[in-house]
Amino acid sequence: MSGRGTLRWLGSGRTREVGNQFSMRLGCEDAGDSFLVLVVLPLTTLLVPTLIACWCMWWSRSLRPRRMSEGVVAVAKVAIGGASIANGHAWRTVEPFVSPTCCGVCEQPVLLAGDVCDLCSLHVDSGCVHNADRLLSCKASSSVPSQDGTMSHLWVKVNISQSVACAECSAPCASKPLLCHQRCAWCQRVVHVACLEVLRERSCDFGPLHLVLLPPHYLHIASTAAEQGEEPDLPNVDPEWSPLLVLTNRRSGEKMAESLLQAFRALLNPIQVMDLNDVPPVDALRLCTLFPRHVTRLLICGGDGTIGWVLDAVDTLREQGVLQSVPVLAVLPLGTGNDLARCLGWGEAYAGDDLPSALLSCVHDAAPVNLDRWTVTISSKAYLGLRKPCKVLSMNNYFSVGPDALMALNFHRHRERSPGLFTSRLLNKAVYFFYGTKDCLVQECKDLHKKVELELDGQPVELPALEGIIVLNIASWGGGCHLWEGTEDGQCPPARQDDGKLEVVGVYGSFHLAQIQVKLANPLRLGQAHSVKLTLKESQMPMQVDGEPWEQGPCSVLLEHKTIARVLARRPQSTSIS
Repeated sequence: MSGRGTLRWLGSGRTREVGNQFSMRLGCEDAGDSFLVLVVLPLTTLLVPTLIACWCMWWSRSLRPRRMSEGVVAVAKVAIGGASIANGHAWRTVEPFVSPTCCGVCEQPVLLAGDVCDLCSLHVDSGCVHNADRLLSCKASSSVPSQDGTMSHLWVKVNISQSVACAECSAPCASKPLLCHQRCAWCQRVVHVACLEVLRERSCDFGPLHLVLLPPHYLHIASTAAEQGEEPDLPNVDPEWSPLLVLTNRRSGEKMAESLLQAFRALLNPIQVMDLNDVPPVDALRLCTLFPRHVTRLLICGGDGTIGWVLDAVDTLREQGVLQSVPVLAVLPLGTGNDLARCLGWGEAYAGDDLPSALLSCVHDAAPVNLDRWTVTISSKAYLGLRKPCKVLSMNNYFSVGPDALMALNFHRHRERSPGLFTSRLLNKAVYFFYGTKDCLVQECKDLHKKVELELDGQPVELPALEGIIVLNIASWGGGCHLWEGTEDGQCPPARQDDGKLEVVGVYGSFHLAQIQVKLANPLRLGQAHSVKLTLKESQMPMQVDGEPWEQGPCSVLLEHKTIARVLARRPQSTSIS
């Protein structure tokens, strides 16, 4: 082969090689462009907005608990101290809203998640929270009074889920998710936007709850007077006005307490609604000292233990001479037994049947009655000349030693180990039933009559073969069982919570208790007395006071009258404030 031929062959081969490489590079670039167009761009279009929305939701959720816990609690503490209170929303994140909702700031539909203010019921998109805090006022717990002693409405753009009548023209407001109407956060009146100008110049009368609601300017006047050591001179006060204070235990009930806190804060002055897990009862009740001429009504949302907690705080303030007028107490039952609530007519358990506004009206209409409170003094037996300090407890409902206290003790220990499991009344009662059935077989409290001595008003009582003794102050026990009356037709002295007497009964065991619960048997009536003394001579026995159990060694237990509390008995068919 000649040199020129060789060069031509090499040249053609080089050309083919370069052409192949160019074709491969071009194919790779086409494939890369196709992958970019078909895969990367659609994923980017979908993922980027989703990631941004998730980040915004995480950011808003991380701020909401801090605002709610610090904001509301700070308002309560500052108000009790008598200082002025700054305006501010209390936001709660909702994901998603149950019904179609529009933002009260930008007036656009809320799609993914939004926030609602628990104080004024303003609904906003998560991205408009900052603008709402900056532009729109919320309910202030305290405000400087006007010259004529009146207060203006606080109109809020709200979403109404059902049709309501306009307060001015009586025509129905639109039920569609449009912000074509506004509601006053104080008097709860709803008006059309077109009718708003007519009411704008009128003062707010605080609506149907005006006899229990604490106006912001009243709190400012009372706080200022307290700083100067004077009694407040409240303008335009109704003679029947009785401020209401709602004290809620968030740990009670089947997550019902949290929704009640939100509902009551929207209806009342925010300072009137407090969570006892954030503000102790002694601090919360100091709000009552600002209005010495008016009797404050308390609505306790919780179980029997919460009621005892608040009543102990009332006694503490009375002993300190702080309370000039003693508050009266109503009960919204959120616990498991709720025996005191049953006796006062407030029902066995609140399940959302009554509207919060109707409940507040019932509290105002309720009749005050007396409730005896008792001191339980436990003196341990001395060993080698050494004795433990006496243990002093307060009793409102009952004291017991024996199988029912053992069931309560086992339940308490189980709940301490796994508190997250005990959020349902039905589950709580099932656990009680389990431990009661277990004790029927084991009989841990057998031969109690050989280990204890009982005295009623200083007179010894001969005991038969018993496993338990129950001392009652109220008629209801164990979730609605009337031990003292029983099922007999014979006459017996009545059991009252205000007669200064205790009723003492005996039970033969856990199976006997079960029979009593279903009205197949009666307890053994041991007598009535003004004071009861029980001496445990040996062994360890379970005891309880108002559902709070412990295990006790040899000791003497003395029950004596302590004081009289004022409580509210619900009137039948009481639905509104006149």
